Amino acid sequence: MIFLTLSAEHVRNTIITNEQGQVIYKTETPFRLLGVRTTTIWKIKPNDDRHHMQDQFDVLGEIEWHDFASSKFRYGGTEVETKEFIPKKGLLGQKRVFIGADSRPYRWDLKSSVVVLSRDDASRTEVARSHRATLGIIGRKREAMLEVSPEVAHMMDTIIMTFIYVEKLRMDQEEASARAAAAAGS
Repeated sequence: MIFLTLSAEHVRNTIITNEQGQVIYKTETPFRLLGVRTTTIWKIKPNDDRHHMQDQFDVLGEIEWHDFASSKFRYGGTEVETKEFIPKKGLLGQKRVFIGADSRPYRWDLKSSVVVLSRDDASRTEVARSHRATLGIIGRKREAMLEVSPEVAHMMDTIIMTFIYVEKLRMDQEEASARAAAAAGS
C-alpha cells in the first residue's frame, strides 16, 4: 500500500506527503466570509536540476465549492460540474461514483468518520481508505492519512482530487450532525 500523510484533517488546507516525508501535493483555500470558495490543488513538479533543491509545484486542479448549486472541478484544461463527474448514488447520497482514467467505475463511500474508495463493480475491491488522526490515548498516535493501493497509483491525481471533494463533504455532514445533536441537547 501507498501511505500518504496529511498535515491537517481539513483537506482544503493541507500538505500531503509520501512515506519518505516528501511533499507530493498541497491544497490551499483562501478564507472568504461570503461567496464561492476555491480550493487549489498543487502537485510537486519533477526537479531535474540537482543544484536547485527547493520544491516547485504546478496547479493540478481546482474545486470551486458551491452551497446550493453543483460544485465544479477544473482539471487538465476542462471544467466539469461535480454532479456530472462524481454524482451521488444511493438513497442518502452517501456514495459518489466516477469513471477512472482506466475506464473502470469507482465509488467513494462516505462513512461516519472515513471515506473508502472501491471498484464500483461486482468485486467491490477496496483501493483507497482514509484514516483519521489519533491522539495516541488508546493505541499509538497517528496523523491523518490516505492509504492507496498500488494498482491505482497510475491515477493518483484523480484519487487525490476526488478524495479532497468527498472528504470535505463527509466532514460537512459530521459537523452538521454534531450541531444537530448539540441543538437537541440544549
